[in-house]
Amino acid sequence: MRKIDRRIVIVVSVIFIIGLAYGLMKFLVAQKEPPPVRRSIEARRYVKVEPVIYNAIKSSVSAPGRLASVAEVDIVAEASGKIEAGKIALKKGSGFSKGDVLFVVYPDEAHLSLKARKSQYQNTLASILPDLAIDFPDHEEGFHKFFSSISVEQPLPPLPQVKDDKLKIFLASRNVISEYYNIQRDQLQLSRRTVKAPFNGTYKEVYMELGAYTNTGGRVARAIKTDELELEVPLARVEAAWVNIGDAVTVTSENGSFTWNGYVIRKSKFIDENTQSQEIYIRISNNNRQPLMAGEYLVATFPVRPIENAMEIPRNSVFNSNEVFQVSNGRLVKKEINVIKVNERTLIFNGLQEGDTLVVQQLINVSEGTLVQVDKGIPGQSPESPGQKSAGAGEKKKGNPEKGEENTKRKPAERS
Repeated sequence: MRKIDRRIVIVVSVIFIIGLAYGLMKFLVAQKEPPPVRRSIEARRYVKVEPVIYNAIKSSVSAPGRLASVAEVDIVAEASGKIEAGKIALKKGSGFSKGDVLFVVYPDEAHLSLKARKSQYQNTLASILPDLAIDFPDHEEGFHKFFSSISVEQPLPPLPQVKDDKLKIFLASRNVISEYYNIQRDQLQLSRRTVKAPFNGTYKEVYMELGAYTNTGGRVARAIKTDELELEVPLARVEAAWVNIGDAVTVTSENGSFTWNGYVIRKSKFIDENTQSQEIYIRISNNNRQPLMAGEYLVATFPVRPIENAMEIPRNSVFNSNEVFQVSNGRLVKKEINVIKVNERTLIFNGLQEGDTLVVQQLINVSEGTLVQVDKGIPGQSPESPGQKSAGAGEKKKGNPEKGEENTKRKPAERS
């Protein structure tokens, strides 16, 4: 019985000691002052903004292009024979003027053949003149003059007019009319053996040398026109829509040292499958003061056109092609815009309400609803965070007011 009572006393004592220790611990904890709780501060991002204001914006389109000749032709031989020299050297790069003799296809044999045919034609006319004097006395004088004016060295004179049907039958039976036109054809073929320049230009390629034999239709050289050139400018379809045929264009060299005037002569009716662009063709007149050469690259600036009720902002402030950020109640709000024209570094748009606060800088790693503060854009001064402002105010209250104010001004600079 005593053993049982002793055990009960021990257990109760242990429980009492544990409870007393726990109660003492709670009492001591309750006497300690709780640590101050720091209020969480949501970080703010500083953004550059502008109010949405619509005006008439003057916008131009500039793009580089390659200069090409308005005419590039193959010069072919219209007769067969040996190629002989003309006035211009038959070499690549040789320049010529319109009407210059480029080369001659051996004409001696054709000359002799034509003279023989004219002489034979004279014999035919001489044989019919007595019959004309008897049967057609009214026409004898005209044909006699025609016969007398024929020279083997000169082209045939015009054939006398024949309205009498009986005379036509008589002349046709003697092959007078058919032979006359055969000689005319031979004269034309002989003139084609002398190849003349069709325009002011230069040889781009030469396929045959002097002394080589060419067949009828053989390619001898390739020539380009040099006094009138075209600038081929590829533009995106949205930009090409702003260009009209007949528009005046200012063309400059790549370094900007020379300027020419031109005008739009045509626009392609298709999109190039490789560049996905539309070709614009600009006519430029060449001159000796600032000569142009086919193949060089120039920059074309198309006319300035006003765009009504629009605003221009940096391109990098737009994301997802047509979305921007606005600031509403200190937070970012995503809005869609209507893109009118995209320039190299800027973008022209409308579609927002005038007076809205628009972010005009590129923002990275932000989302809609982010807390922001408008950057007033004071140069040389970094914006302060809310935490720094409250810390400075606390120091000002605790210590010397002047010292506290000095610390407040220093902290942003130390952080930056």
